[in-house]
Amino acid sequence: MVDRPLAKGGEDKGAMGGELFLAGLGRCFMSNLLAAIHAREIHAREIHAREMLVEVYGTLEETPPRFTQVTMKISGDYTDSAEIARLAMMSEKACIVANTIKGSVALEIIVK
Repeated sequence: MVDRPLAKGGEDKGAMGGELFLAGLGRCFMSNLLAAIHAREIHAREIHAREMLVEVYGTLEETPPRFTQVTMKISGDYTDSAEIARLAMMSEKACIVANTIKGSVALEIIVK
């Protein structure tokens, strides 16, 4: 359900559109990242895809408000962060949502 907070005239029963936008970006990116890991069978013992997490943060600015910066932080149970960073770059290029916002929103990916 999509809704707004009480203070903004909603019933606070669901996420707002901007929150769903960030969630959609994170899920699109993560789907591509997991596919890249599985397709390459890279270090199967060292990368536990089920233990990975992507946190997505957006910076709102301007009037009317819009996201000007989005940061995705990847963390998880893996030992080769350089390999995850390489796959993350590939996944960003394959993510439809990331491709759609490039040029209008600064996108940063951090591998912890």
